[in-house]
Amino acid sequence: MSFYLIPVIFIGLIIFITAFFIVKQQTAAIIERFGKFHSIRQSGLHIKIPLVDRIAGKLSLKITQLDVIVETKTLDDVFVRLKVSVQFMVIKSKVYDAFYKLDYPHDQITSYVFDVVRAEVPKMKLDDVFVKKDDIAIAVKAELNDAMLDYGYDIIKTLVTDIDPDSQVKSAMNRINAAEREKIAAQYEGDAARILIVEKAKAEAESKRLQGQGIADQRREIARGLEESVEVLNRVGINSQEASALIVVTQHYDTLQSIGEETNSNLILLPNSPQAGSDMLNNMVASFAASNQIGEAMKRHTNKNPEKNS
Repeated sequence: MSFYLIPVIFIGLIIFITAFFIVKQQTAAIIERFGKFHSIRQSGLHIKIPLVDRIAGKLSLKITQLDVIVETKTLDDVFVRLKVSVQFMVIKSKVYDAFYKLDYPHDQITSYVFDVVRAEVPKMKLDDVFVKKDDIAIAVKAELNDAMLDYGYDIIKTLVTDIDPDSQVKSAMNRINAAEREKIAAQYEGDAARILIVEKAKAEAESKRLQGQGIADQRREIARGLEESVEVLNRVGINSQEASALIVVTQHYDTLQSIGEETNSNLILLPNSPQAGSDMLNNMVASFAASNQIGEAMKRHTNKNPEKNS
């Protein structure tokens, strides 16, 4: 008799064990009794009537992300692929609706994303799609919230995570961007070159001004030195003409000495006799005299014809 009880006890033990079940955290289990909805069990240890109750299914209450890639055309006739990421979750109080009203929630969400994106993007140019991607995401979220709320799903957030135009369009955009940057770089280089030219011209002008000032100061000092030399010679009984001749001769030989000391100078032929200084002085005096005579003649001519000159 005990031999026949062993299978019965074993089957009973299995049935007793299967009466207990565990529901994980952030999960909801749907219990049906004889094929009809009975209850929803949340996380923890639960018991059901064997052979009467069954677990029809389980739904995760965690946030789920669905990535949808949509290809559409913009207002300027450019085909572009958008990747829209939809983050959604089952509303805890609407597990029944989420389980029984909708068989394939991913397909339903994908259909709404396609519908909204293909309605919004054709109104925008390609550049506006990049700038207004948040507006597209907001429009998708608003449409999905209205549609999926009745099915027990809450749309947490929608994001346009990628915008991928055709490869030829991207290449053209890169060339336009590169050309624009080269144009700006050329403008900056031109401005820099112009500034260098202006500053160089200012420096040269300042250099010439200072050089001219230096030459003027040098000549002024030379004239002052000559004047003092003539006064010194006059005090020792040498008249002005003889003093001038002596100074000219001295400067003449000083020049010859300077040329001779310069090793890299070219060959220059100059008169080196003492008479040369006297000749130069006589030529200078004659030149000054001729200039004075011309000036006096012009002055007399002006005094004779005042009306004609006016």
